[in-house]
Amino acid sequence: MNRLSPIAAALVAVFAAPVPLYAQQAAPANAGQLAPVTVEGKRDDFATGSIGLSKLPADLHDVPQSVTVVNKAQMQSQGATSLADALRNVSGITLGAAEGSQIGNNINLNGFSARTDIYLDGFRDRGQYYRDTFAVDQIEVLMGPSSMLFGRGSTGGVINQVSKKANLKQSTEVSASATTNGLVRSTVDYNHPLSDTSAMRIEAMAQNGAASTRNQTNVQDFGVAGSYVNGIGTSTEITLSALVQHNHDMPDYGLPPLNGHPVNVDRNTAYGLLSDHTDQDVVALSAGIKHKIAPDVTLRNQTQFNWVRTSAVETAPNTIGTVSGTGFTPLTGAASSLPLSSLYVRAQSHDRDIQDYSIFNQTELSAKATTGSIKHDLLLGLELGHDGYDNQNYYRNGSCNGAALQAANTTTGYISCIPLVNPGYSSAAAGTASSTGNHAGGSANTMAVYANDTLELAKQFKLVGGLRFDRYVASITNSISSGTTPAAANQTVNFLSVRAGAIWQPSETQSYYLSYGTSFNPSLEQLTGTNGQQNLDPEKNRSYEVGGKWDVAQGLALNAAAFQITKQNARSLVTTGVYELQGTVRVNGARAGATGRITRDWQVATNYTYLGAKVTEGAAGDTSVGKVPINTPKHTLTTWTTYDVAPHWQVGGGATYMSERFSNATNTVQVGGYTRWDATVAYQQKDYDIRLNLFNLGNKMYYDALIPSDGGRSVPGLGRTAMLSVNYRM
Repeated sequence: MNRLSPIAAALVAVFAAPVPLYAQQAAPANAGQLAPVTVEGKRDDFATGSIGLSKLPADLHDVPQSVTVVNKAQMQSQGATSLADALRNVSGITLGAAEGSQIGNNINLNGFSARTDIYLDGFRDRGQYYRDTFAVDQIEVLMGPSSMLFGRGSTGGVINQVSKKANLKQSTEVSASATTNGLVRSTVDYNHPLSDTSAMRIEAMAQNGAASTRNQTNVQDFGVAGSYVNGIGTSTEITLSALVQHNHDMPDYGLPPLNGHPVNVDRNTAYGLLSDHTDQDVVALSAGIKHKIAPDVTLRNQTQFNWVRTSAVETAPNTIGTVSGTGFTPLTGAASSLPLSSLYVRAQSHDRDIQDYSIFNQTELSAKATTGSIKHDLLLGLELGHDGYDNQNYYRNGSCNGAALQAANTTTGYISCIPLVNPGYSSAAAGTASSTGNHAGGSANTMAVYANDTLELAKQFKLVGGLRFDRYVASITNSISSGTTPAAANQTVNFLSVRAGAIWQPSETQSYYLSYGTSFNPSLEQLTGTNGQQNLDPEKNRSYEVGGKWDVAQGLALNAAAFQITKQNARSLVTTGVYELQGTVRVNGARAGATGRITRDWQVATNYTYLGAKVTEGAAGDTSVGKVPINTPKHTLTTWTTYDVAPHWQVGGGATYMSERFSNATNTVQVGGYTRWDATVAYQQKDYDIRLNLFNLGNKMYYDALIPSDGGRSVPGLGRTAMLSVNYRM
């Protein structure tokens, strides 16, 4: 792959340009007189004292759960341009990758899948696409089961993206960046007041090049987002917003396992074809109105429509084996002593056209009231929604060494055999005929009512209680029925979710809490299923948490918590599209974090999570009992810090540590732990910043994302990379 190595030298030269300029500016006009110094306010605070979810109090001290916020300043400091990059700041989160019919952002949170627990401005963002941060102000991660607030799902928590909204401050921000891998990116953010009470805002993004040091990771993406807000500062505020995004990416299916670990080949090895691509079109439209009926009574109504279309032609490594005159023979047994140079990978096509759409409406009434000596902060809500899903699969049946890779009339899609070491990266098998496979569809209707009350019994004591009733009605169809795939399935689930908490706040800078929450996962939640799932009860989850939040130093916020999450009727992905009940999964965990400024010039964002996760119960013969759930490390630690070493100059860096994980349910494929170091140097002026980010300073070989299918695949992480960015404000 072409590496633009001259860029590295060019980046350093451009970055060094401000040095003589600064030296001239700093030199005193008179040797006995100091140059004047202008003190400017800080623009890049990592600390965020509030969240954007209307269902929760804006003050994090009044939320009896752990909440981690990654804001725009922190993302810019780290050079994070995607949701996946930003979430690496949240310990307890691990990443999945392209997986069967599930592509886009696949995330594990506190040991449980959060694929359908991603939100955009408080609405479920269930589409299967790769999310960018160009139109996002901050990302909020609420830990623990929260069906009372969000409905189905949310076992390990939810991830909410807060989009940028128009405001009354005139501003324009333009950025450009380039990496040593050849990725070039530019963004624009333009905000314009239209009157004293209205404004418009437009954001745009375009990027092209290699997203990683790994082969076959080129992307060509662009997006436009905008918002219009009328009635700012008045009793009635109307907000209209839209997001349109197009991705043309190459998927990364990682490396297959061998001898209990990811196969030991060069980290940049990929087994796809040059013709592979994932094309995605995303549209998100939102309209909301907020009306203040009285000083303490507010009515909100918001409707959001999301539509995602994906066209994928993808090739993944399926099984390692040998090649002879009779064709491909998969390895048998758990280990192989054959030299890697004699082995091949059977490649499998993963081609499909997917459409995901949803339309939801939420009406909420919030009010403050007093009964006797007790103050109430009430929330009443009604949610109505519809989800739709359509997936037309295709398959390419090929051959290896002249022998067919599958029996006649099968739809496995085994396309070719590729050398395990030094694959050719060609389109040799791209001419294999494509045939129409299963056509899967599904839809679901949601109706929910909920109520929550925060009672202030005294200035130091608060109680939180809430109930939500969900009625979830889903149906799915498949054009090809098999022993695992039903021709049709229907399911109706009625569920009452509970939320309870107690908060003690002995001072304005301290908050201690106890909380309990429940959630549920219908078996047809993702609008896909296997035979028998329509008869399964929903997975039922409950959480207990005890914790504290403290404000210290100059805006430094600390937090710590211990928790237990238990999932009953638990299902685990055992192969592509096939789930089984695993009984009970329990996670005993603890977390701690710090965000904000230690001094005026030194700030930090760090958090640690311990997850003691285990499948505790299952059916007779269930080999996953006693094992650790897939992609769940015991320890994760993320750190990031910056220091203003001189006027206009900033240095920073941090480490990400993750202990070992397993990429399959039986824990027979282990992925080792790792520590990755990153750094940054920035020259900052009032109107512009020039920043150099260095990723994976030690060029550590590690595995970033895990895929449980095909025995457990693993995607190597980014190698040593530099990125230069310029951010200009007008």
